[in-house]
Amino acid sequence: MNLAPQLAARLQLPLSQVSATLKLLDEGATIPFIARYRKEATGGLDDTQLRDLADQLAYCTALEERRHSILEQIRSQQRLTPELEKALREADSKARLEDLYLPYKPKRRNKAQEAREAGLSGLADAIVQQPGKAAEQLAKSYVNPKQSIDSADTALEGARHILLEQLSEHPDLIGQLRQLLWQHGLLEVCAAKSRQSTEDQDASDSKYRDYFNYTEALARIPSHRALAIFRGKEAGELTFKLNLAEQAPLQPVDAIAAANKLRLSHCHSWLQQTLALCWKNKLAPMLENELLRQLRQQAELAAIDVFARNLRDLLLSAPAGAHVTLGLDPGLRTGVKAAVVDATGKLLDTATLYPHPPQRQQEAASAGLAKLLQRHQVTLIAIGNGTASRETLRWVQTLLRQPEFSAIACMLVSEAGASVYSASALAAEEFPQLDVTLRGAVSIARRLQDPLAELVKIDPRAIGVGQYQHDLDQKALSTKLDAVVEDCVNHVGVDLNTASQALLTRVAGLNPTLATNLVETREQLGRFTDRRQLLKVPRLGPKAFEQCAGFLRIRDGKEPLDNSAVHPESYPLVREIAGYWGLSIAQLLQSPDKLKATRPEWLSQHGSFTLKDILQELEKPGRDPRPAFRSVAYDDRVESIEDLKPGMQLEGVVTNITHFGAFIDLGVHQDGLVHISQMADNFVKDPHTLVHTGQIVSTRVLDVDIKRRRIALTMKKSS
Repeated sequence: MNLAPQLAARLQLPLSQVSATLKLLDEGATIPFIARYRKEATGGLDDTQLRDLADQLAYCTALEERRHSILEQIRSQQRLTPELEKALREADSKARLEDLYLPYKPKRRNKAQEAREAGLSGLADAIVQQPGKAAEQLAKSYVNPKQSIDSADTALEGARHILLEQLSEHPDLIGQLRQLLWQHGLLEVCAAKSRQSTEDQDASDSKYRDYFNYTEALARIPSHRALAIFRGKEAGELTFKLNLAEQAPLQPVDAIAAANKLRLSHCHSWLQQTLALCWKNKLAPMLENELLRQLRQQAELAAIDVFARNLRDLLLSAPAGAHVTLGLDPGLRTGVKAAVVDATGKLLDTATLYPHPPQRQQEAASAGLAKLLQRHQVTLIAIGNGTASRETLRWVQTLLRQPEFSAIACMLVSEAGASVYSASALAAEEFPQLDVTLRGAVSIARRLQDPLAELVKIDPRAIGVGQYQHDLDQKALSTKLDAVVEDCVNHVGVDLNTASQALLTRVAGLNPTLATNLVETREQLGRFTDRRQLLKVPRLGPKAFEQCAGFLRIRDGKEPLDNSAVHPESYPLVREIAGYWGLSIAQLLQSPDKLKATRPEWLSQHGSFTLKDILQELEKPGRDPRPAFRSVAYDDRVESIEDLKPGMQLEGVVTNITHFGAFIDLGVHQDGLVHISQMADNFVKDPHTLVHTGQIVSTRVLDVDIKRRRIALTMKKSS
């Protein structure tokens, strides 16, 4: 089954690139490896294009399997004509396949089948062949008491069941009506009867009240509104109906008539009624259900895409770096949990401090905090941004005003997912004797040092950068987010001698078993000094080595190139470049002028993509592609939503991005919303073009609704 031409057409890519990629995938190559090290074969397809190709490959594979199944089913019925087979083989979507299959699909025994068995098929055919003739006259000759057809009306009722089934199974008609409804359908939403009947209940208490009298063109409903409407229906607050707009270019009953070579105006009233019933009772409900499923699927895919983009931004946010860091997980009654980790993330110390009510042991807490800072020479403090975070920040900043602590930086850090990690089997294995809440403090400290290395330990769905995530297809969501994590980990690269098992698992070519074996081998060796030592890891063979080696870094190893993204297979090319200049590899890495002056024609065998990537990497070997670290400066005047006033100019951190705007953490335990219309002075189509998750932005408060806990913000420069 050669799917390359079909995929090339769908993705509008050269056939040669698609064929080469499919060959690599068949050989077991991973997408990060192909994107980075096989650009010559794929023509430089990036990881996003490769993921799209893989998705389309899965769709087309399933399509072909379904096509084969349908062909076999119809062939077994001995009803497969050359024309039908040609149509089935040319069908380019699952919907078209199912439309063609519908008349041949095995059905339960129904009234149409009973009518056929009673000999009424001829009457149904006669009515269609003589549309202007009175159906009652045609039916008289089909009266047959032996078949329980004791009157013309009974015969007509049976013929109608046959016609309703036949008329509703016309594949071209279904496709035409589906397109008509999608392009000209209106989704009309209103309050559910339970809401309408509750007279003493104010509509303002419902978060779905904006949809109690709402109509929008089906094809133009954005994903967030579609998902809100579906959630409202499931909550029993909303109901909706799909109707065709009055200005639609075609009426469904006319389309049904035309598909069966009839003109509605020339049909007898009985046949006209049957055509109308076919639309009302058969096709309209079927297509409404199908199109609403399509709307939901599209909305879910769009929401998953937003989730993935936000996750990518968060994972690639700037690391604070290798500092001794104190993590604080704030709390009131249970106290502030403290954990100190060294520059590599290794746990050094823990404590529980009680500076806040009800204990109010501020003096003892400050002394305990000072002792931790001095004992371990802490240079960074990370405070989780949950309950009591601003109170904790203010308490810590008071201590840091003392001269001996003035060099220590302190900042709030998102603690989303920290509790999930704390209670996980992974955390229990790493810290079996540590209290769950103290594990959270460790995670907060580490995610300031390196967000990517820490967040990979958490199910990405628990990080909280999506919307309506519990309403989405969880399998599709997990698949998409796992791909994002894999791409981010391999984009940044992993320190082979310090990476956790969880991080190593995400490296291309590795899996949980290989990651475990790698960590155990590292413990036996003390540390890896050469990438070739990876071949000593049990079950890590040449193929896995090929896939993972370029993404694993070794600092201060025997081979300077091991601390770069240059793949071992390209080391001979680097040696050739160094030899041309009469330098060692170590000297070449210190000679950016020579690298820039290198010309492709001077070298023997190489590809332009490979050479370009190698020269760029050698200029800054092992460089971290993530941005430089910067912390947000929250306004000291603002600690809760009650402190906010319209007109305030505040700095905040982008925590989540949706199709309709961006949510900003101002340090008040309630994110504010910059609606897409308030993101810039000019029109903005996609918020992601202006901001990314984790970005520090300046905003101005427009409105504060304390009762509904809503904060409206603007990023516009004009007033």
